[in-house]
Amino acid sequence: MADIICVIGNKGGTGKTTLSHMLCQGLGLLGQRSVCVLTDTWREPLDPASRRYLVADARSREALTKVTDKIRTLPAWMGVIDGGGNRTEMDRKLYGMADLVLLPFRDSHEDIRTVMRDLEMFPRAYAIPTQWPTNAWAREAAEKTVQDMLAPYRDRLLEPVFSLSASKLMLQKEIPVALPTPLANAARSVAHQVLDLLQISIDHAAAGSGVPIKPRAAMAAPTMAAAMRAQPAMAA
Repeated sequence: MADIICVIGNKGGTGKTTLSHMLCQGLGLLGQRSVCVLTDTWREPLDPASRRYLVADARSREALTKVTDKIRTLPAWMGVIDGGGNRTEMDRKLYGMADLVLLPFRDSHEDIRTVMRDLEMFPRAYAIPTQWPTNAWAREAAEKTVQDMLAPYRDRLLEPVFSLSASKLMLQKEIPVALPTPLANAARSVAHQVLDLLQISIDHAAAGSGVPIKPRAAMAAPTMAAAMRAQPAMAA
């Protein structure tokens, strides 16, 4: 039976749609079949050509039920549902059906306050920093803010998805046949995190796909989430 991953959160503009497509692209690059499911009524379906995943339109409740029921019947597949923003009731519905829930947030106090509320509302969810700054000073400031505000949730904090100008390619109606290497690497990184959380090995994901898998490069320094886990929890 397929796994369902839902990308939700009460705040708009956090990169839910971009993350959903990057995740599916990364899963495809790792040999895992997936479907990116559109639920935001303000968006239009994207062309699946040149993507390493399928695209499904589920902008009505009836369509969402039909699509998720179909995905569940597909062995070894994954459904990634883009939940849209500012839709608490839809988030609750998606949370109830999901095997894994991701809550993207950006490096602003408003985003972080919102994701804190969502982490309380959805206790099985994981927060993932998105469109994260790459400038050394801005990144240090963002990580300090996260450490100060999200310390109680450090075990539910994933590695950041760094800001890439090429990420906008994922939301084009049609995408290039070959994506820039930094974008492909970022997509793989997100997919690795999700597969790890679902305890799915890369070899298992790639079985039967014929896709060559490259090992992940070793990290040169402790990552943000690792550093967070090493910090003591804030006093109440």
